[in-house]
Amino acid sequence: MSKASRQESNFVPVKNQRALDELIARSHKSPVVLFKHSLTCPISARAYREMQQYDGEVALVVVQDARDVSSAVATATGIRHESPQAIILRNGRPVWSASHFDITAAAVAQAAREGQ
Repeated sequence: MSKASRQESNFVPVKNQRALDELIARSHKSPVVLFKHSLTCPISARAYREMQQYDGEVALVVVQDARDVSSAVATATGIRHESPQAIILRNGRPVWSASHFDITAAAVAQAAREGQ
């Protein structure tokens, strides 16, 4: 698989509550990386490019397409909504989060390793 294909294929869309519930349940087995992305924000576009560089699966919530899911993430995690926003879930709870320019592939990778 080419690097470009791998980069795009690491995003898994989260479009409804059931998909979010499945991610939270899966976080009991291994850390889950969740990324809230705004299609209209240049800072979010930069964070998206960073998340493309992350070598692992990224659960993607596009806030314009899934506002209810974005709100549900805030409710489930207790973390105030921002976009862009990256959250790592472990055992059903957030163990790390970052927003805006603090979202880097290296920071996410390090936090995911520490969460294992």
